[in-house]
Amino acid sequence: MLEFADNHHTDRLTLFAEVILPLAIAKNYTYRVPYEMNDAVAVGKRVMVQFGKSKLYTAIVAGIGTEAPQKYEAKYLLEVLDDRPVVTQQQLEFWKWLADYYLCNVGEVMAAALPAALKLASETKIMLNPDGNIDRSLLHDKEFLIVDALDIQPILSVSDIVKLLGQKIVMPVLKSMFDKNIIHISEEVSERYKPRKRSYIKLNSLYNEPDMRRELFAELERRAPKQADAVLAYLKLSREQPLVSKNDLMEASGASAAIIKALSDKEVFYIEERNVSRLYYEEFDLAANFELSEAQQNALTDIQNHFKEKEVVLLHGVTSSGKTEIYIRLVEEALHAGKQVLYLLPEIALTTHVIERLRKYFGNDIGVYHSRFNDNERVEVWQKVLNHEYKVVLGARSAVFLPFDNLGLVVVDEEHETSYKQFDPAPRYNARDAAIYLAGRYQAKVLLGSATPSFESYFNARTGKFGLAEITERFGGVSLPEIEVVSITEETKKKTMQSHFSSVLMNDIQTALTNKEQVILFQNRRGYAPVLVCRVCAFTPKCINCDVSLTYHKSSAHLHCHYCGYKEESLSVCPACGSTHLEYKGFGTEKIEDELQVLLPDARIARMDLDTTRARNAYQNLLNDLEEKRIDILVGTQMVAKGLDFADVTVIGIINADSLLKYPDYRANERSFQMLAQVSGRAGRRGKQGKVVIQTYNPQHRVIGQVISNDYKELYLSEIDERKNFKYPPFYRIIQMDIKHKDAEKLHYQAEYLAVELRKHFGDRVIGPEYPLVSRIRNFYIKSIMLKFEKDNISIVKVKSVIRDVILQFQTTQLSKGCIIQPDVDPY
Repeated sequence: MLEFADNHHTDRLTLFAEVILPLAIAKNYTYRVPYEMNDAVAVGKRVMVQFGKSKLYTAIVAGIGTEAPQKYEAKYLLEVLDDRPVVTQQQLEFWKWLADYYLCNVGEVMAAALPAALKLASETKIMLNPDGNIDRSLLHDKEFLIVDALDIQPILSVSDIVKLLGQKIVMPVLKSMFDKNIIHISEEVSERYKPRKRSYIKLNSLYNEPDMRRELFAELERRAPKQADAVLAYLKLSREQPLVSKNDLMEASGASAAIIKALSDKEVFYIEERNVSRLYYEEFDLAANFELSEAQQNALTDIQNHFKEKEVVLLHGVTSSGKTEIYIRLVEEALHAGKQVLYLLPEIALTTHVIERLRKYFGNDIGVYHSRFNDNERVEVWQKVLNHEYKVVLGARSAVFLPFDNLGLVVVDEEHETSYKQFDPAPRYNARDAAIYLAGRYQAKVLLGSATPSFESYFNARTGKFGLAEITERFGGVSLPEIEVVSITEETKKKTMQSHFSSVLMNDIQTALTNKEQVILFQNRRGYAPVLVCRVCAFTPKCINCDVSLTYHKSSAHLHCHYCGYKEESLSVCPACGSTHLEYKGFGTEKIEDELQVLLPDARIARMDLDTTRARNAYQNLLNDLEEKRIDILVGTQMVAKGLDFADVTVIGIINADSLLKYPDYRANERSFQMLAQVSGRAGRRGKQGKVVIQTYNPQHRVIGQVISNDYKELYLSEIDERKNFKYPPFYRIIQMDIKHKDAEKLHYQAEYLAVELRKHFGDRVIGPEYPLVSRIRNFYIKSIMLKFEKDNISIVKVKSVIRDVILQFQTTQLSKGCIIQPDVDPY
């Protein structure tokens, strides 16, 4: 990185700026600063540069110096975009660590870290803000031209606007229009997060006067008695609760929406729209001065004591043990000390009730940051963190990139979740591990929370690297759910299976429905049938782009590929032998839903999987329906295991546990326990003991026994020796390298060459190359090389330096043509 120059520049001093471009290039580029920009340029500010022949990019200044680059002639910066830095020095150092640790480039980290509106480039798409009311009389000439052009063609690229205005420097104009909310960035148009709104009623303060109220009643009873009933019902409800919702009022008074509207038109009532949580939490809501239970208080004390010596503490508490209240107490402590807090959640959309709970305590001090917000909102959160307006930030994994400068506490809820790991594109980082490093830079404390911790975190806690606090009982003394294991084999022999449902599960479902309770059924595969097979010649239709069989979806009557999105019409005749004897094998959530409709025609059944939650707000609408008891049975994939908290869900059915247990992965038992325990934890969370039915062909399986006894420690102890013997985490580090090419033969030679080169340095620590489970995706053939390194007596920094050198040397050979190499550090 270039040396920093003195900020007090002489007018004619020639400065050079080293910048980070949002591209996968190995080195930062250096540009010459025009004299007139000497005082404007600064580290952390955005600048507009030309890279290549004609492409324009927003770059971040990483260093300023007076030495010109030796190998090439520096081009001039085109524009400085900011009055003050938008990226801090701490962030730049964090980006560099991420790039080094996860074997990628700083430009790739920048591309992931910055909201789209802060990194406009030539091909970025611009459109008018559909929600904005534009007063064209206030636009200057260039803005008017752009708005006019967008009226004719709704989407323009930055390159189009360069041509339209006849000038290269258009970013200041676009930035100004973005700040005024005139334009939108295309990346965020397809899906915009919309909070659920609820209407609340307020009585006009005029009628607080007794005389006015008597006059109102006399008038309404004479002309509109139903309106009088609605006002009376409002007065009664308002004495019992601070806010009266429109729905509550209609239910209590029997009034229709038209009656409420009539009272609103007369200005008797005012109707106010408010954002509310989509998840059921009100009954369990916390009073501002809530008391911790004895178990919670003991855990909090343990955490506080550990924080005196340890930087990271693991809170291991059973499902529904009240971990959130402990987080709130620790957040309060950090805020009293004047520190910022980062609260990470694996899936923001799944845990909106946490947002509402925290907002109750911290009000406008809390910000929310995740990919479902539109770009304007994300930039706003970025700026508010930069300006210290948000003291607490609640976010998904990308929140680790926000510009904190005084971080005191990081909470990682459900720290075991695979959602914290980014798989594509680079950086392939784990937000939990990145957050621990980030906290270390600020001398902040980290609390990891989970009912089923990852083995790595639990190992670190047991070996003394992390502190450990535990809660072994549910909040409020609620019992853990009763778990019953049913043998599918036995029930099939007795002929008591109804389709995919055992007699035990069907009886429990019917009992729950009779009691007006709700049921969640878990099947970790979407679609109707995973495989279509010809009974005569065993032909199975496969994806034309990937090496996977196509899954039949009844709702679309098409065969779908779940890897690349390819689909084709379903077959009625075998294309191989001409037979009409085609049958569907296996079953997914769609088939479960379909068969339940036949078996329980009166039940209201819904499905929650990737197919039903693609549409905007579809996920929130499903949760809303479940909360308001418009759904009796919810069928879903692993989505149903995360964050659902409903009072009346008393039965959980796991249709086939074997699909989890038999997965060919060294983490299969750990993941199966986590999934089964988390799904089971959705049952009986409000005073009623729940019931979980696990259907399996192997009821004696060790992991199922451990789930029944809720014995995480036994699972850990039974697995950890195998991890050590077979050289897996937490004893060894794993780096996986996927090599991809469109030609299978060339891929074979490339992968073998790389493996030989790596073995020269690392010997038998190099395993492969081998084809993964799915060996072709989107027409790219894939081979994987796995490297295992012991954690002691070896420098992982040197290891990664050697891997970079081997990849670089390979890329300089003719053999590398058409090849993509994707290193993945700590693959999960």
